[in-house]
Amino acid sequence: MRNLIKLTTLAAVSALALSAPAFAGKSDNSVVMAYDQAPESVDPFFNNVRIGVIIGQHVWDTLIYRDPITNDYKGQLAKSWKWVDDRTLEVELREGIKFHNGEEFDADDVVYTLNFVSKPENKVTTQQNVSWIEKAEKLDKYKVRITTKKVFPAAIEYLAGPVVIHPNEYYEKVGPAGQNDKPVGSGPYKVTEYVPGKSIVLETNPDYFADSPKPKPTIGKVEIRFIPDRQTQMAEAISGGVDFIMHVPKDQAEQLEAAPHLQVVSGETMRIVFMQMNSQEGTPAPALKDERVRKAIIHAIDRETMVKEIVGKGSRVINTICFPSQFGCTDHGAPKYPYDPEKAKALLAEAGFPNGLELDIVAYRERNQTEAIIGYLQAVGIKANLRFLQYAAMREQIRGNKAMLTHQTWGSFSVNDVSASTPVYFAMGDDDISRDPEVRDALNKGDNSVDPAVRNASYKEALTRIAEKAYAVPLYSLPVYYVATADLDFRAYPDEMPRFWEMTWKK
Repeated sequence: MRNLIKLTTLAAVSALALSAPAFAGKSDNSVVMAYDQAPESVDPFFNNVRIGVIIGQHVWDTLIYRDPITNDYKGQLAKSWKWVDDRTLEVELREGIKFHNGEEFDADDVVYTLNFVSKPENKVTTQQNVSWIEKAEKLDKYKVRITTKKVFPAAIEYLAGPVVIHPNEYYEKVGPAGQNDKPVGSGPYKVTEYVPGKSIVLETNPDYFADSPKPKPTIGKVEIRFIPDRQTQMAEAISGGVDFIMHVPKDQAEQLEAAPHLQVVSGETMRIVFMQMNSQEGTPAPALKDERVRKAIIHAIDRETMVKEIVGKGSRVINTICFPSQFGCTDHGAPKYPYDPEKAKALLAEAGFPNGLELDIVAYRERNQTEAIIGYLQAVGIKANLRFLQYAAMREQIRGNKAMLTHQTWGSFSVNDVSASTPVYFAMGDDDISRDPEVRDALNKGDNSVDPAVRNASYKEALTRIAEKAYAVPLYSLPVYYVATADLDFRAYPDEMPRFWEMTWKK
């Protein structure tokens, strides 16, 4: 079947190479994007899939902006900021900014947003992004004070990434459900049409403030269509039905390089790929409580070959659960588990499974990679039954202690600090299915120290223990293959954020 799909794709590319279609996007200065996952909510605090982050950064603004090239922090809604002490940040706000509904931006918006999302009872999906906030206070109309629960040196990173600001009057009235139905932000694009699960249309905000580090968009309209099937996305790109797709599998992207009316761009991102192994109390797979079984699973997977043959250029094998550029990320001192199927079989036999065992694996994206993993497990006697789900359904399985093996990806919301990656899955929060108190304590120490040496040492301790106990399978960083109309001028960034506000159509 896969070969048939390849042949069909190649035939389509060959045909279109002779007669490239005319793209409507360029003629009316719009871009149509296809994406395989629909957000469960457009409100950035109530989803944690990449497309939700992408929409969030276009429709809303943050207090601070991190330049994706220099990593310098710049004021966005904030004009300036300073630490008063280790737990107190004071922020001067810009004046003259308006939300899409005409509501004026001021300190009330910041205070209401931060205090609302930081309260556990409001059940923000992305708890790790806001749980560090103790409170926000208004000092005057354009000045706020933010107090952290503990010392949290990564606060600026979060304020420059996933923590967007809502209009307080509107948000207090409609809440997260209303913000999802009719989104209102202050960003460079405003939502003009939204059909949940189907599509969302963004149009340029004509009143976007001139001093923003995000330039006022040149592309007037962006339509994002949620198309789960990859082959349908490919067909739409080939025919000119869509102008931009991302996360294209390596083999398909390479085929599309033959089409002169398309361009293929790739590069490494901050997104890491890993497998969780449920070893907590009450796990539906008691075999995973045995460290030898977990180590056998790691030894069974040929990560180097997967990177070369399936994942693609820009990817690299990782040995700990974090992205190498993040502060505190290291694999020094952590055991490495080379591909060794014979050792995997020996470990399984030693653990009492000489004839192998059967496990379920849940996944939500990069299905071809999951299928390769299943093949490697099968070769050492582990039958892994694939349960391919939408992300929200997979998360429910994990948090309900119903998942055995998981094939996960995590982009840390592009926060360049270990506090945004490893603790999400190993600090005994909702998504932790190993639940080791020693790991939790080391991570908490790293999260809440202002001493860089202490932070590095604490994260190293946690990462080493995770590896020693084989609580998870670190796989590789994930590159993104973008396929776009050849006439669209855009740049790929490591933070996995297509910036429509800076894209242009070539003359």
